[in-house]
Amino acid sequence: MTREEDIKNAVKVLREGGVILYPTDTVWGIGCDATNAEAVKRVYDIKQRDDSKALICLVDSDARMQRYFRNVPDVAWQLIDSLTATVPDDSPSAKPTTIILDGAINLAPNLIAEDGSLGIRITQEPFSKELCYRFQKALVSTSANISGEPAAQNYCDIDPRIIEQVDYVCWSRRQEHKPHTPSSIIRLRENGEVTIIRQ
Repeated sequence: MTREEDIKNAVKVLREGGVILYPTDTVWGIGCDATNAEAVKRVYDIKQRDDSKALICLVDSDARMQRYFRNVPDVAWQLIDSLTATVPDDSPSAKPTTIILDGAINLAPNLIAEDGSLGIRITQEPFSKELCYRFQKALVSTSANISGEPAAQNYCDIDPRIIEQVDYVCWSRRQEHKPHTPSSIIRLRENGEVTIIRQ
């Protein structure tokens, strides 16, 4: 199967309200349409996770990201610019970074934290970036593991119980066997206050 066919199949499932397993710019992820509350609930159920713990989203561009917040502070754009600047893959600054922002809008209510914030990341990894671009919406991205268990760095690490419950498992990058780590997480408040949650 070509990458293009794989993405086409995944997008079809997402548009029908389904849940997928896919490789991201960090670990393998469970994904669904971030605007579909029923699909989001299924992701929580598959992970056996309390829905008070917010999930994050992936998008393909800053323009898409802007659709999901009332206001993106200037410091966020500065941070994004510095993260997406051309850097060698082995540079510490190349690590994917999730930004938590206030005032999330146009998303499934059960995806947004109680304080109205949402974690979002602009992916630069080719497969997930193309998937987000083709889907034309934010994509839920939460590590493919039962809550409390280690994140699945590679496809071979995914618990069979998760594979059985999703509607589509992407073929791309299934053969990989290399270390992947979750993203850094930075909390940006509307007043410009910055908090590093995970390095």
